Amino acid sequence: MAKWGEGDPRWIVEERADAKNVNNWHWTEKNATPWSKQRIKSLLKGLEIESDQGKVTVTDVAKIDGEAYANNRKAKLIFFYEWVITLEWKGTMKDSEDIWKGKIEIPNLSEENDADELDVIVTADKNSDESFTLKNIVRSVGTKLIREKLGQYIKELTQEFSQGMILPSKDSPVVQRPGSDQNIDAFKTAVNNPTGTGDKNKKNIDAQTQVGCPISTKKLIMKEFFLTSADEIYAAFTEQKRLEAFTRNSVKVDASRGGTFVLFNGNVTGKFQELVSEEKIVMQWRYKSWPEGHHSTVTVKLDQKDDRTELTLIQSGIPEEDFERTKQGWSQYYWASMKQTFCWGTKYF
Repeated sequence: MAKWGEGDPRWIVEERADAKNVNNWHWTEKNATPWSKQRIKSLLKGLEIESDQGKVTVTDVAKIDGEAYANNRKAKLIFFYEWVITLEWKGTMKDSEDIWKGKIEIPNLSEENDADELDVIVTADKNSDESFTLKNIVRSVGTKLIREKLGQYIKELTQEFSQGMILPSKDSPVVQRPGSDQNIDAFKTAVNNPTGTGDKNKKNIDAQTQVGCPISTKKLIMKEFFLTSADEIYAAFTEQKRLEAFTRNSVKVDASRGGTFVLFNGNVTGKFQELVSEEKIVMQWRYKSWPEGHHSTVTVKLDQKDDRTELTLIQSGIPEEDFERTKQGWSQYYWASMKQTFCWGTKYF
């Protein structure tokens, strides 16, 4: 066994009282999904949006679909979250007793987008001059407020789930639970500077990876044409026999909302989030080699033409270093194999 200070630190049994996760080398994970749902609801429900023309109140958080995780790998904290949120609103114009209602959708709250980049889509249940004015109040005034609230959620997520993720190593100072701005600053300093060198290396500390730095990811968009119907392609993604035919492997698939799938001898796994027959499939999708807990989101859209079907694939959250391999995998092991296996290819496209 290597002595302290010699050899690869992954194999050194460090002097720790709890004997856990030596040198913070192993991947550890916290599920932040339940906490996130509660916090997002508390931040948005009851939010008031007002101008000199009228007032709108967020009456309910009708839907929160998604998940959130905090991960520690090699003393680096990584936060993964992806949410689709639907709010309900009601509002009145000044000097009017008529109540108008509608919805607000935030479809892209994820680590890939800053809070000020979030889309805020506003609709009204009924069309009128008053409801149109109230929609504009939400768009012009409410968008900023909603983005601020969700920015607060992101900040609190990184603070709440940083606690206890990075364990102190040999001779590192004891880090107290962050309970104030001062303690939070001390916590970050201890994480980034476990040797306790203080102000001497402050500039170097600031340059290091910060708490909550996400995995660098990219988005893939592909279009393919197949000489077959949309329902045939839909079946190829959801039926076991067809999956086994073009992947040339045994598979496990439960084509239902929340159902899981295992493909290519376990190298590709995930679960179905949305299934619309002959139109759309949304999946959480990952390679086995990706960091534990990290999934991409794959959306497959099918557009039936007269003599062919156009397939559009959108995959977000692909680790940047694996982008080309993922792109080639779809081309070779899905599109080319499906066309060859089921004779869906064409020389025209």
